[in-house]
Amino acid sequence: MATRRDFLKGCLAGGAAAAAAVVPEAACARDTLERPAEALGLLYDATLCVGCQACVAACKRANDNPAEFTTVDHLWDAPLDTSGHTFNVIKMYRHGTMETKDAEENGFAFMKTSCMHCADPSCVSACPVSAMRKDPETGIVGYDPDACIGCRYCVAACPFGIPKYQYDSPTGRIGKCELCRHRHQDGHYSACAEVCPTGATLFGRTDDLLAEAKRRLALKPGEWTTMPRGRLPAKNEKPEDAAKWKGIVDQSYPAQVGHYQQHVYGETEYGGTQVLKLSAVDFQKAGLPDLPPKSSAATSETIQHTLYGGLIMPIAVLAGLTWVAKRNVVPEDTDKKGGQP
Repeated sequence: MATRRDFLKGCLAGGAAAAAAVVPEAACARDTLERPAEALGLLYDATLCVGCQACVAACKRANDNPAEFTTVDHLWDAPLDTSGHTFNVIKMYRHGTMETKDAEENGFAFMKTSCMHCADPSCVSACPVSAMRKDPETGIVGYDPDACIGCRYCVAACPFGIPKYQYDSPTGRIGKCELCRHRHQDGHYSACAEVCPTGATLFGRTDDLLAEAKRRLALKPGEWTTMPRGRLPAKNEKPEDAAKWKGIVDQSYPAQVGHYQQHVYGETEYGGTQVLKLSAVDFQKAGLPDLPPKSSAATSETIQHTLYGGLIMPIAVLAGLTWVAKRNVVPEDTDKKGGQP
C-alpha cells in the first residue's frame, strides 16, 4: 500500500519529469541591467569619515523617522543597524589596540551602511506588485507603500540586507533609503551628503562620482589634494543645471589622500551600484559582502519567466500530479483479490 511519503516522492519526481519535458534545455539568463546615463548616487570615502553620525541624524530628520534606543537609559538615538525606521548608519571596524585610523592591524575604520541603489536590483525583481521601482532616469530605487502587500520578498532578495520591515506598522511597510528623492523638487539632495562635514559622503551623478573615486585612487597616499563636499557638480555643468540644487556649489577643501584599497566598491559588484565606496580597510572586513559582477536578478527573472511564461510550470506540476495519482490508483478487482475489505 502506498504511503504518504511515497506519494510525495512521486509528486516531486512526476513534476520534475513533466517540467523537463516542457522547459527548454537551457534557459539563458538575460543581461544584467545597466545604470541609467543620468543615474544619481553617493560616493562614500571611509578615510574621510570621522564617525560623527551627523548623516544618521540628518537622515532621520529628513525622513521623519523616530529614534531607536539601544541603551538602557534611552538618552539618545543609537541604532546598531539599519531598520524600518533607520535608513542609514555608520558602522565601525575594530582590530587589536585600535591605535591607528584606517589600519587593518591594530586599527579602526568606519563604513556607511545604506541602500546601494543597484543597477539591476533584486528587490525590484522580487517584488510581485511593483512596490519597489527603479526610476528610469535617476536610477533611484524607490518604494511605494500604497502598492506594498507586506510579503517581504524584497527583504529576502537584497544581498546587502537593506529593505527592512516595519513590524510596528498596522498595514505592513518597508523602510529604506531613497536618496531623499522627496526633497529633490525643493532643490535639496541627500541629507546625509548635505550635512557631512568632511565630504566623506558625496552626492552627484554616479558617472562623475566614479571618475572622482578613480582620481583619488591614482594619487599617492599622503599627498595633498582637493576634496569636494556636499554635491559633486557634473562635468561641464551648466549654470541652469547647478541652479536646480540649493547650497554652495564649491565646498571643497584640502586634505591628504588615504591609503586606499585599489578598488571602487560598487563599480562592478552585483552588476554595479549607484552608491560607490572607497576604503583603506578590506571591504569584506569592513562589513561589505563579496559579490559577483552579475546580478542574481538577471538569472532568477529568466528562470521565473521561463517557467511561468505560457503557464509552463503550472501545467507541468498538474501533469506530474495527474501521473502520480493514476500511478497510485489500485484497481477494484485487484483490491478484492488482496483480501482487503
